Amino acid sequence: MLRRLVRAVLPERFRRKIFRARRWFVRLPGVGALRFATLRRTLPLSRTFGCDRGGLPVDRHYIEQFLAGTSRDIRGRVLEIGDDRYTRAFGGSGVTASDVAHAEEGNPDANLVADLASGRGLTPDAYDCVILTQTLHCIFDIHAAVRTLHGVLRPGGVALVTLPGISQISRYDLEHWGDYWRFTSLAAEKLFAPVFGPQRVTVCSYGNVLAATAFLYGLTCNELRRRELDARDPDYEVIIGVRAQKGGGARDG
Repeated sequence: MLRRLVRAVLPERFRRKIFRARRWFVRLPGVGALRFATLRRTLPLSRTFGCDRGGLPVDRHYIEQFLAGTSRDIRGRVLEIGDDRYTRAFGGSGVTASDVAHAEEGNPDANLVADLASGRGLTPDAYDCVILTQTLHCIFDIHAAVRTLHGVLRPGGVALVTLPGISQISRYDLEHWGDYWRFTSLAAEKLFAPVFGPQRVTVCSYGNVLAATAFLYGLTCNELRRRELDARDPDYEVIIGVRAQKGGGARDG
């Protein structure tokens, strides 16, 4: 009825403006108008970030995006935590040596048992790059861990770090060594800048309300469109990426 009345009374240019404005209002449903469907549940679809559902977890999509954008830093002697999958995936022929550290003995993928908080098991000034993905939140003394990162890098070396923003608790980590922290971009900047120097720290974030919601429910990135994943909203940070460079080397700056 409204559409017919508008067409009869108003010129075409005004009709187009009205219907464009109407579409914007339709996109904002009122309270009670949403259909929750399969998301109207108090339990997640997955408690392992979607790993048990056959797709790539949303946070891993962002982690890989961050590392792809900083892959030029993955060179020389590289240290990674847990395994060397990202060293192999993004380092290429620029990597001359690779070490893998783990908090406990018994990891067949690791050649070092190390404590990032104390620095035990790690050699100072040894690495051109440290890849530290989703690890700092499992260390209570995060300030000491950042100092260790700085200490094990050679002058000019780079730490590539990812941190969880909006995220569930990792039950496995909680029960093995702890799951203590969630971060914002501002927290990451204030954590790394005093140690590495403000001019040598770059922080970015990934995520939006849809990606955060999907991640919390245990959906995978395969269930979202690429444009939905790539939209960035600084109020809904799923992953924070930090590039921190140690001063004094040829690559400094």
